[in-house]
Amino acid sequence: MRTSFDFAPLWRSTIGFDHLADLVDSTLRQTNEDNYPPYNIERSGEDHYRISLAVAGFGPSDITVTAEQNAITIEGKKAETGAREYLYQGIAARPFRRVFNLADYVQVKQASFQDGLLIIDLVREVPEAMKPRRIAITSGAPAASQIEQKKAA
Repeated sequence: MRTSFDFAPLWRSTIGFDHLADLVDSTLRQTNEDNYPPYNIERSGEDHYRISLAVAGFGPSDITVTAEQNAITIEGKKAETGAREYLYQGIAARPFRRVFNLADYVQVKQASFQDGLLIIDLVREVPEAMKPRRIAITSGAPAASQIEQKKAA
Protein backbone atom coordinates (compact mmCIF):
# COMPACT_ATOMS: atom_id res chain seq x y z
CA MET A 1 0.00 0.00 0.00
CA ARG A 2 1.47 3.32 -1.05
CA THR A 3 0.45 6.52 0.63
CA SER A 4 1.61 9.95 -0.45
CA PHE A 5 2.19 12.71 2.05
CA ASP A 6 1.95 16.45 1.49
CA PHE A 7 4.99 18.02 3.09
CA ALA A 8 4.08 21.60 2.07
CA PRO A 9 3.10 22.70 5.62
CA LEU A 10 6.39 21.29 6.93
CA TRP A 11 8.48 23.14 4.34
CA ARG A 12 6.86 26.48 5.25
CA SER A 13 8.22 26.36 8.79
CA THR A 14 11.46 24.35 8.55
CA ILE A 15 14.81 24.75 6.88
CA GLY A 16 17.24 22.00 5.95
CA PHE A 17 14.95 19.00 6.40
CA ASP A 18 14.87 18.07 2.71
CA HIS A 19 16.33 14.66 3.49
CA LEU A 20 13.33 13.89 5.72
CA ALA A 21 10.98 13.56 2.73
CA ASP A 22 13.52 11.35 0.96
CA LEU A 23 13.82 9.15 4.05
CA VAL A 24 10.06 8.75 4.41
CA ASP A 25 9.68 8.08 0.69
CA SER A 26 12.43 5.44 0.62
CA THR A 27 10.91 3.72 3.65
CA LEU A 28 7.50 3.60 1.99
CA ARG A 29 9.01 2.19 -1.22
CA GLN A 30 10.60 -0.77 0.51
CA THR A 31 8.73 -3.78 -0.77
CA ASN A 32 10.97 -6.23 1.03
CA GLU A 33 8.97 -7.26 4.09
CA ASP A 34 11.70 -9.56 5.41
CA ASN A 35 11.55 -9.59 9.19
CA TYR A 36 14.69 -11.67 9.67
CA PRO A 37 16.41 -11.42 12.04
CA PRO A 38 13.95 -10.01 14.56
CA TYR A 39 15.15 -6.97 16.48
CA ASN A 40 14.27 -4.47 19.21
CA ILE A 41 15.09 -0.78 19.39
CA GLU A 42 15.15 0.63 22.91
CA ARG A 43 15.68 4.04 24.41
CA SER A 44 17.80 3.54 27.51
CA GLY A 45 18.24 7.22 28.38
CA GLU A 46 17.62 10.66 26.98
CA ASP A 47 20.44 10.32 24.45
CA HIS A 48 21.15 6.57 24.66
CA TYR A 49 19.68 3.89 22.41
CA ARG A 50 20.13 0.15 21.97
CA ILE A 51 19.47 -2.15 19.03
CA SER A 52 19.18 -5.86 19.88
CA LEU A 53 19.10 -8.46 17.09
CA ALA A 54 18.19 -12.09 17.74
CA VAL A 55 20.88 -13.95 15.78
CA ALA A 56 20.58 -17.52 17.05
CA GLY A 57 22.97 -19.83 15.26
CA PHE A 58 25.40 -17.04 14.35
CA GLY A 59 28.65 -16.30 16.14
CA PRO A 60 30.53 -13.01 16.46
CA SER A 61 32.78 -13.98 13.55
CA ASP A 62 29.73 -14.49 11.28
CA ILE A 63 28.46 -10.92 11.73
CA THR A 64 29.82 -7.58 10.55
CA VAL A 65 28.68 -4.20 11.82
CA THR A 66 29.54 -1.16 9.70
CA ALA A 67 28.89 2.39 10.88
CA GLU A 68 28.60 5.01 8.18
CA GLN A 69 27.41 8.60 8.28
CA ASN A 70 23.80 8.47 9.49
CA ALA A 71 23.46 4.70 8.99
CA ILE A 72 24.50 1.42 10.52
CA THR A 73 24.61 -1.78 8.47
CA ILE A 74 24.52 -5.23 10.06
CA GLU A 75 25.29 -8.24 7.89
CA GLY A 76 25.41 -11.89 8.81
CA LYS A 77 26.58 -14.90 6.84
CA LYS A 78 27.30 -18.37 8.19
CA ALA A 79 30.48 -20.06 7.08
CA GLU A 80 29.92 -23.18 5.01
CA THR A 81 30.49 -26.20 7.25
CA GLY A 82 29.86 -28.96 4.73
CA ALA A 83 26.76 -30.87 3.79
CA ARG A 84 24.48 -31.91 6.60
CA GLU A 85 21.34 -33.92 6.39
CA TYR A 86 18.62 -32.20 8.39
CA LEU A 87 15.47 -34.08 9.33
CA TYR A 88 14.01 -30.74 10.35
CA GLN A 89 15.66 -27.31 10.19
CA GLY A 90 13.86 -24.72 12.32
CA ILE A 91 16.82 -22.50 13.13
CA ALA A 92 17.24 -20.03 10.31
CA ALA A 93 20.84 -19.46 9.29
CA ARG A 94 20.30 -17.63 6.03
CA PRO A 95 22.37 -14.56 5.23
CA PHE A 96 20.85 -11.23 6.25
CA ARG A 97 21.45 -7.53 5.89
CA ARG A 98 19.79 -4.87 8.04
CA VAL A 99 20.29 -1.14 7.62
CA PHE A 100 19.22 1.33 10.30
CA ASN A 101 19.17 5.06 9.54
CA LEU A 102 20.57 7.19 12.33
CA ALA A 103 19.77 10.78 13.24
CA ASP A 104 22.45 13.45 13.14
CA TYR A 105 25.12 13.07 15.84
CA VAL A 106 24.05 9.52 16.78
CA GLN A 107 27.19 7.39 17.03
CA VAL A 108 27.81 3.72 17.67
CA LYS A 109 29.25 3.38 21.16
CA GLN A 110 29.87 -0.38 21.19
CA ALA A 111 28.66 -3.72 19.86
CA SER A 112 28.56 -6.91 21.89
CA PHE A 113 27.35 -10.48 21.53
CA GLN A 114 25.53 -12.08 24.45
CA ASP A 115 23.14 -15.04 24.76
CA GLY A 116 22.42 -15.18 21.02
CA LEU A 117 21.75 -11.44 20.82
CA LEU A 118 23.82 -8.86 18.99
CA ILE A 119 23.58 -5.70 21.10
CA ILE A 120 24.55 -2.34 19.63
CA ASP A 121 24.66 0.67 21.93
CA LEU A 122 24.19 4.10 20.39
CA VAL A 123 24.60 7.56 21.87
CA ARG A 124 23.69 11.01 20.59
CA GLU A 125 26.57 13.42 21.18
CA VAL A 126 25.73 16.91 20.02
CA PRO A 127 28.85 19.09 19.69
CA GLU A 128 28.98 22.12 21.98
CA ALA A 129 28.95 24.42 18.95
CA MET A 130 25.59 22.93 17.90
CA LYS A 131 23.85 23.21 21.29
CA PRO A 132 21.41 26.09 21.85
CA ARG A 133 22.94 29.26 23.22
CA ARG A 134 21.42 32.53 24.35
CA ILE A 135 22.16 35.54 22.14
CA ALA A 136 22.56 38.87 23.91
CA ILE A 137 20.44 41.68 22.50
CA THR A 138 22.02 45.10 22.35
CA SER A 139 20.29 48.37 21.73
CA GLY A 140 21.07 50.29 18.57
CA ALA A 141 22.60 49.06 15.32
CA PRO A 142 26.26 48.02 15.32
CA ALA A 143 28.64 50.48 13.71
CA ALA A 144 29.96 49.58 10.26
CA SER A 145 33.51 49.27 11.65
CA GLN A 146 32.33 46.65 14.20
CA ILE A 147 30.76 44.56 11.42
CA GLU A 148 33.95 44.74 9.34
CA GLN A 149 36.04 43.70 12.37
CA LYS A 150 33.82 40.67 12.95
CA LYS A 151 34.09 39.67 9.27
CA ALA A 152 37.89 39.93 9.41
CA ALA A 153 38.11 37.76 12.54
